[in-house]
Amino acid sequence: MILSGRGVTAVLGPTNTGKTHYAIERMVAHETGIIGLPLRLLAREVYTRLVEKVGQHNVALVTGEEKITPHMARFSVCTVEAMPRETRASFVAIDEVQLAGDLERGHIFTDRVLHLRGRDETLLLGAATMKPILEQLLPGIHVIERPRLSQLFYSGSKKITRLPQRTAIVAFSADEVYAIAELIRRQRGGAAVVLGALSPRTRNAQVALYQEGDVEYLVATDAIGMGLNLDVDHVAFAQDRKFDGYQFRNLNPAELAQIAGRAGRHMRDGTFGVTGRVDPFDDELVQRIETHHFDPVRVLQWRTPRFDYASLQSLRQSLDAPPPIGGLTRALPAVDQQALEHLSRYPDIRELATTPERVEKLWEACALPDYRRIAPAQHADLISTLYADLVKRGTVNEDFMADQVRRADRTDGEIDTLSARIAQIRTWTYVSNRPGWLADPTHWQEKTREIEDRLSDALHERLTKRFVDRRTSVLMKRLRENAMLEAEISVNGDVFVEGHHVGQLAGFRFTLVAGTEGPDAKAVQAAAQKALALEFEARAARLHAAGNADLALGSDGTVRWLGDPVARLAASDHVMRPRVILLSDEQLTGNARDHVAARVERFVNHHIATVLKPLDDLSRAEDLQGLAKGLAFQLVENLGVLFRRDVADDVKALDQDARASMRKHGIRFGAYHIFMPALLKPAPAELITLLWALKNDGLDKPGYGDLIPVLAAGRTSVVTDPAFERAFYKLAGFRFLGKRAVRIDILERLADLIRPLLQWKPGTPRPDGAYDGRRFTATTAMLSILGATPDDMEEILKGLGYRADSVKAEEAAAFLAAQAPAAAAAGSETPAETPTETSDEHDADAAEGEAEAPAAAAEQVPVAEPAEAAVPVAEAPAAAEAAADGEPAEAKPVLLWRPGSRHDNQRQGHRHGGERQGDRQGQGERRGGERNRGQQAGERGERREGGRGGRPDQKGRDGKPQGGNRPDRGERNERGGKPQQAKFEARPPRKEKPIDPDSPFAKLAALKEQMKK
Repeated sequence: MILSGRGVTAVLGPTNTGKTHYAIERMVAHETGIIGLPLRLLAREVYTRLVEKVGQHNVALVTGEEKITPHMARFSVCTVEAMPRETRASFVAIDEVQLAGDLERGHIFTDRVLHLRGRDETLLLGAATMKPILEQLLPGIHVIERPRLSQLFYSGSKKITRLPQRTAIVAFSADEVYAIAELIRRQRGGAAVVLGALSPRTRNAQVALYQEGDVEYLVATDAIGMGLNLDVDHVAFAQDRKFDGYQFRNLNPAELAQIAGRAGRHMRDGTFGVTGRVDPFDDELVQRIETHHFDPVRVLQWRTPRFDYASLQSLRQSLDAPPPIGGLTRALPAVDQQALEHLSRYPDIRELATTPERVEKLWEACALPDYRRIAPAQHADLISTLYADLVKRGTVNEDFMADQVRRADRTDGEIDTLSARIAQIRTWTYVSNRPGWLADPTHWQEKTREIEDRLSDALHERLTKRFVDRRTSVLMKRLRENAMLEAEISVNGDVFVEGHHVGQLAGFRFTLVAGTEGPDAKAVQAAAQKALALEFEARAARLHAAGNADLALGSDGTVRWLGDPVARLAASDHVMRPRVILLSDEQLTGNARDHVAARVERFVNHHIATVLKPLDDLSRAEDLQGLAKGLAFQLVENLGVLFRRDVADDVKALDQDARASMRKHGIRFGAYHIFMPALLKPAPAELITLLWALKNDGLDKPGYGDLIPVLAAGRTSVVTDPAFERAFYKLAGFRFLGKRAVRIDILERLADLIRPLLQWKPGTPRPDGAYDGRRFTATTAMLSILGATPDDMEEILKGLGYRADSVKAEEAAAFLAAQAPAAAAAGSETPAETPTETSDEHDADAAEGEAEAPAAAAEQVPVAEPAEAAVPVAEAPAAAEAAADGEPAEAKPVLLWRPGSRHDNQRQGHRHGGERQGDRQGQGERRGGERNRGQQAGERGERREGGRGGRPDQKGRDGKPQGGNRPDRGERNERGGKPQQAKFEARPPRKEKPIDPDSPFAKLAALKEQMKK
């Protein structure tokens, strides 16, 4: 082999030296010319530049998948693989000749470098590392070394989200490229994507997206290192290892420099660095890249150009021929050679490839590129099908090809699906461009090109949709052009800048949509604020004139105007007067802000005054004086509910006039609570809960707002949740009693049912549930109003401070039977006067002075002999069930309930679990021996003349008077006295106060006197 470099010029140097530009200028100076480029994408770029110079009719484009061949074209632009081995063109140029050392494609570049020459001029363009090997292989070659037009500097390591604009981020796998592009879209608005697997049309569209400034970032593989002219200021390596077709390996310094050299164009300097998980480059590597000093290429990949088609075996042997001269090394088996190795083992192929013509046709078929990146055996199967058609039919079976093309002709699916279809159609585009392979090649060239273009456009659209925020990219482009951005606001609060939705205006707060971040977000927000300034003033005026119906207060304390939040409530010194905090941007200032604040405060005050009218009126009451005014103040501070035990002394000290004046304000004096029934409704309870939560930082406490639906559903009692904040039960109008909570007004009705049972005197008609005047049993009426079971009833009564004595059912029945004759005799003489319930007008005060049997006396109740009598209703079901089963069963004991006392605690040593849970608020629930007066559970009031049950002639067991002169046991204990057991002490009678003749008690007393007469 005789090689010569005569007439050959090597233009060598790093990137950005203008080598390709120089080659184009030299080619158009000749009559004819041909230039070979490493990528179809780069060939397209050079073709476009030549068309601009000499006209479309003078330039041909020839690649493996595309042919544009005008008649009598003077210049041809080809990929290196598509270049002819011989030409009569005046000028020949081969770009990126350093690829002659590439393991996969190197032998093709080597062949063109060694054999292809122009009649007048031949240019070899590439890296300076090719100088020694070119001078060795081509003696007499003229070498021109060109310096880089700009400087390249190392900038170290930076996070992906902090990379500067106009950056190309380089990775070597599709998954990594997609992941980085997705991250940049979320953080910086979007990125263009360039991979070798994309079709040239898609890559061109993505590069144009970046070049035109629609996005500021490009994420690519090393494909950008092959001469693509990009406006890149910085190159960041997100990976420094790649798979070269045979193994994973680190990139060598020359390869890193080839990619890094894309930074900076013409006279503008560029920078490079690392990002992601790549370690910073060491100083030696940085210096070599910056100064472009690399190890020279020592050998070029070579494969024989002389193929022996005599037989399959001869062809295979010729491919294994060693290089004839030094400086060359036999290339590893390429895709075509691998396919041939597989096909030579197929019996049907061996039967067909029997002549030199057929062997040559087989080798031509093996040149089909593996665009699909599938296994070599699968690729060989496709070649086998095509070869069989070519030999047997003379052309490829067009029915088979039509079926394959039809399968790829779909634009639905995501990125990976479309990429696979493009690879499929590129295969058939190549087939349609092979001379002599099809009966109607023109038809199939047009059809496959059309499908590939359509798929490429769809892929570009999917890439752009996934990795580019078009709204942000357009805005950023306008900002770089220093254009004034136009903003507008729609009726529903959508804010548009340059026709793109950039945020939402809710009330007086503007929020940018996701993806608008970083320094560019300030410019977008500034443009939007110009429109917002006028809108804020207009909205403030509309809100100032709005009616109360346009405003609403939510359970979270947010005030909304036409659905948009404009303020929130916060705690203040007065629970009924919360503070209003506007929810607005800084742009709401001056009079507009004052008007909004004043209107919202006016609404909040009106809303509280309307929903909590009884409480608001009470806070402003001027007809209350002294203790009544103080009690009203406490009631307001406690949002409408007081435990009577906590204010027992104040209630006792109230005279009739004070009580009457407080009743006029809707206050009820119950046995257990001082409360306002009008507030025990869902709307007031919800607002009360909110006000308390604001004051006590309770909006996030468990159970907030969960009890309001229970109250709205009309439930009288509910199973308690130990996780809930205890105060929420009281705020919703419930009394927490261990395992159950009962509505406050229902508890007062329960007190009305219990009161006559404890007032009953043996010898008079016995109401249902009465036992001996000191104890009682639970009745159906009690269970009904509470919506509770007998077990629930037991918990509720214990929670209220009652204690139970267990008596056998037969003993209770006998005792009640003994009481029946006396009650019947009394009933025949005097009509029953004891009502079963006390009306709301009397409240619990009607029984404040009534007699109360002490605990000691209750324990000494005599038990009569067994006799036939009815078992109390609460215990009847168990006995009935046992009877129904037909089995003798011991009757369930009867629980006799009595008011509790300190003596019970001393005797029992500890409280029942339900009693411990029963409303521990205030810590004073059972102080002073529980201060239980029977139906009022430890509270004792003053005696009244004419009150029911106040009998001065009634004697105790020790002969001393009972009733009004008996001091309260709990009070004596608080004063240091000993607990009373079986003996009572008397105290001087109180000075009787004149009775209001208009009061219900005076009328009741007068009615009794008339009945006696």
